[in-house]
Amino acid sequence: MKNTNNVILFLGDQDSSLLEWLKRREASVIYTSEKITADFIKRHDIQFLISYGYRYILKQDVLALLPDRAINLHISYLPWNRGADPNLWSFIENSPKGVTIHYLDAGVDTGDIIVQKRVQFNIHQETLATSYKKLHITIQKLFKQHWAMIKIGQCQRQQQMGQGSFYTSQEKDRLPYALTDVLHTPLSELNALSHHDI
Repeated sequence: MKNTNNVILFLGDQDSSLLEWLKRREASVIYTSEKITADFIKRHDIQFLISYGYRYILKQDVLALLPDRAINLHISYLPWNRGADPNLWSFIENSPKGVTIHYLDAGVDTGDIIVQKRVQFNIHQETLATSYKKLHITIQKLFKQHWAMIKIGQCQRQQQMGQGSFYTSQEKDRLPYALTDVLHTPLSELNALSHHDI
């Protein structure tokens, strides 16, 4: 990293326990949940970017300023379930379940994988809400284990293999559940759905 200040930008929820963990370990961490521009990166002299639960797609002019220094924490086992609501779709399509930390590129969740981990669930005892919690605990732990190597660019990287799957936020509207109900839906019910049902 060029700048001795090593300003780290955290994109996501300001109440995230992972943000608090970073602030305790790094000299200069700023955050926002708002849409950012290349000018924002330059103005704040950002040296590393971490996206976790950020709802905007970063443009190429932003990423060009941070080559191999912009990562995303995604709660799916990429290349499966890129895009929105990855955990939900992993049960509906019965695809591999897990978490992935990857480099950001011009696509949506298509960058090279840094590290990922499969996560197992008991579909008869858990709901979508409890599975989300388990995935977030897993990815935060994975990030903490690998952050020291990631920030100095010494981590492994692997190109995503296979087509996988991608979903937009609008596709969730086709579900036979209200948004308020879906989080409390047993995983076994979601697992029983097929694309023909929605």
